[in-house]
Amino acid sequence: MLAEQATALVNMEQLEKVYPNGTIAVRGVDLEAGAGEFICFVGPSGCGKSTIFKMIAGLEQPTGGQLEIFGNSPHEARKQNEIAFVFQEHTLLPWSTVEANVMLPLALRKVPKPERREAAHRALRLVGLSDYVKALPRELSGGMKMRVSIARALVSRPKLLLMDEPFGALDEITRQTLQQELLNIWRQEEGMTVLFITHNVFEAVYLSTRVVVMTPRPGKVSAVVDIPVPFPRDDTFRTSPEFGHYVGLVSQALKH
Repeated sequence: MLAEQATALVNMEQLEKVYPNGTIAVRGVDLEAGAGEFICFVGPSGCGKSTIFKMIAGLEQPTGGQLEIFGNSPHEARKQNEIAFVFQEHTLLPWSTVEANVMLPLALRKVPKPERREAAHRALRLVGLSDYVKALPRELSGGMKMRVSIARALVSRPKLLLMDEPFGALDEITRQTLQQELLNIWRQEEGMTVLFITHNVFEAVYLSTRVVVMTPRPGKVSAVVDIPVPFPRDDTFRTSPEFGHYVGLVSQALKH
């Protein structure tokens, strides 16, 4: 699942986003993401990382350049239910059970109830929450709520998973546990591409096949750091000289 083995899936050429008030959020972004990659985006706050993700998801429209997902526009890719988005906040419906929250995307598409229940239970097994099907969000910890959000994103079997700082509000132990679980899910869902925003260089190096480093606003790609360490990865990688080497490369790229 390393970059050199991947086929093109997301293509950005001179991508630009200028807001009506004149703010240039993103300018001149050139980047390709391959099928089966796990790419982390790092950079200072306000550098346009979330804006790029919203454009990929079809929630924002580019004002310049080209953006293709699976060879189509983001709008077309979204209509085909091939993109899922996990935000920093869990955004669960507080009055609905875990099962109902995970089934929601399929319910909106009017998928028959037996099919969406089966898909929801499969997604909940992937995130380790099979025993909490009937629980309400208020009965869950922060880490468990994020697991439910990930399950809801996975329920449609997306080819592209966008994650905008999903672990940012979690404690370090929970964060590392979910990092490992996310990698396990990604490896099970063969061919799924993950694009992941983080401000944590250690997290980026641990998760990624590549790390994309962005400049301050107007955001553009200043460096792409390959992390050619095979999967599966575990805690021994976090304490290895190799890990420190790549953390140093990404940190230096951020400084420059």
